[in-house]
Amino acid sequence: MPTKSKAQLTTGPIGRTLLLFSLPVLGSNILQSLNASINSVWVGHFLGEAALTATSNANIILFFLLGVVFGISVANTIMIGQAVGARDLGEARRVVGTSTTFFVLLSVLAAALGYAFTPDILAAMDTPADARALAISYLRIIFLALPFMYFYNFVMMTLRGAGDSRTPFYFMVLSVGLDVLLNPLLIFGIGPFPELGIAGSALSTLIAQLVSLAAMLAVLYRRRHFLALRRHQLAYLRPDTGILRALVAKGLPMGLQMVVISSSAIVMMSLVNRYGSQTTAAYGVASQLWTYVQMPALAVGASVSSMVAQNVGAGLWDRVTRITRVGLLFNLLMTGALVGLIYLFNRHSLGLFLPDDGTAIGIAQHINAIVLWSFILFGFTIVLFGTVRATGAVMAPLVILFLSMWVVRLPFAWVLERTIGADAIWWSFPLGSIVSVTLAVAYYRFGNWRASHILPAAPSPAPEPEFAPQAPDTSMGTPCEEALSTAGAGSIGEAAMAGEVSKQGAD
Repeated sequence: MPTKSKAQLTTGPIGRTLLLFSLPVLGSNILQSLNASINSVWVGHFLGEAALTATSNANIILFFLLGVVFGISVANTIMIGQAVGARDLGEARRVVGTSTTFFVLLSVLAAALGYAFTPDILAAMDTPADARALAISYLRIIFLALPFMYFYNFVMMTLRGAGDSRTPFYFMVLSVGLDVLLNPLLIFGIGPFPELGIAGSALSTLIAQLVSLAAMLAVLYRRRHFLALRRHQLAYLRPDTGILRALVAKGLPMGLQMVVISSSAIVMMSLVNRYGSQTTAAYGVASQLWTYVQMPALAVGASVSSMVAQNVGAGLWDRVTRITRVGLLFNLLMTGALVGLIYLFNRHSLGLFLPDDGTAIGIAQHINAIVLWSFILFGFTIVLFGTVRATGAVMAPLVILFLSMWVVRLPFAWVLERTIGADAIWWSFPLGSIVSVTLAVAYYRFGNWRASHILPAAPSPAPEPEFAPQAPDTSMGTPCEEALSTAGAGSIGEAAMAGEVSKQGAD
């Protein structure tokens, strides 16, 4: 039975809607980070350093593989958001169908090639000999799980594009809970479970992803979600060349942003390593805290992007501006609160990872004192990027990131460390953040991002406020099956059940 929508992405109070949409996204990010940390504890403490080295090498490969499709997944989310905002369910289903076919084929191909060439990949990475056999066992199971991981993340991003952030969170709880529960059972062979060692850790991930994906799809079909393609709608799975071209053209620049970030982090780590193990340990622990400090901004930025995409599709440009302002305010409050707490309890928070009487904790305190405040600026940049990307403007954020990291941050650290030592590395973070937020604000104020589009047919220009169309009802809490309230438009739930297309009668 259709569920009653509690809030809308294109109508109602922006602050409340953005907050309620952001919290499940933030919760999902936290759960994923905690899951990875807990799995590392099981492997590192009970299977030894060689096993932890094996999983670390395998996880680098997994991060790269997920990063490859990250941009395309975000492009899919934005395209669905714009189509739903424009009340064009036929276009939304075409995006879902084309993306489904693309992700399934890509994931199966990547899994097959990865499984076959696992030993060669690990050899190319110079994986230590004592960990290589363990890494092969672990990584091959991860490759078997890859299609489920790809499709699981694709479905979650699709739901967020349609205005639903809670359903992905609920099934993230299920997935993480299963993974955490199964890890010790399959590693040590507790009860009826076989003792699989490091392979058990990988197998627990596979089972958790598969069960959660199957349960999520079952719930969506039981709810008659309007984007759940039924038998008579399978023609949507035939790739649409225009949509496929847009997915790749807009997705690749967003994927390259991850390459820019990860590659600059590798170079930065090489600079830090020159100062010895104490400084490296301090930087590593500070970076662990930064991961959590960044989470509110990332969640708000993703939520702003989903909301803006639907409002762009609906032609509600004045609302786009207000969403951006509220997103910037939320980042200031949420990220600012975390930064303030860590400044107040700097040594105590670092003491969770480092011995209190060691040299590293003092270095880490110094690093945080210089760097931490700049993550508020980083959050502003992420929110502004979320807005402009939602229209299809993806090149400017890529260029801004490249300039701030590779033209400003890294050269500053490399050149000035000869004069002021390691402090040049730490001060390069605030400098890069200042440059990126300045360029992001300039592009948001004066750039032509409002003229960009991502769907094969561009959204219509912003109408006069008094003639602005009524936006579709899209739930940020549960899948959107509530009736459209516009004249001549049928119920979304009815359209999904009857295979009809809103606005056009039939697709």
